[in-house]
Amino acid sequence: MPFKYVLMTLWALTVSLNTQAKDWQIKMLSYGEKGPMVFEPDFIQAQVGDTVTFVPTQSGHHVKSYVTADGQGAWSSKLNETYQISLDHEGINLYYCPPHLMMGMVGVIQVGNPINKAAVDAKYPSLRAKVALHPERVDALLKNLE
Repeated sequence: MPFKYVLMTLWALTVSLNTQAKDWQIKMLSYGEKGPMVFEPDFIQAQVGDTVTFVPTQSGHHVKSYVTADGQGAWSSKLNETYQISLDHEGINLYYCPPHLMMGMVGVIQVGNPINKAAVDAKYPSLRAKVALHPERVDALLKNLE
């Protein structure tokens, strides 16, 4: 086999490996590294085509979207059930655990560029007003947006 075909094959293999979608795992925890009632990780920087699987590692949790990337559509899991979403649109997804929102159980998934940041900024104050404990944790999440 000529050398150029070997190089082309290696290049194609490298490109295909680098473009494979990732499945992110987010644990829903009653107590984690950042304290009580957390998602771990609570912020991910994903790409279009990736998936996210929410895992109720400890009971009493579920996940619900608050702001989604344009075109993504709202989503909500059932209590104590594993839940998966496909990240089909670029933008920010802000989500929370309904039973534990007041305790600051909030997370962010940024897919590509934060093209819907204005929508997040507009809706964030009403979400934050419902957080009684650990509001600084929630504020820190939004500082991660690029």
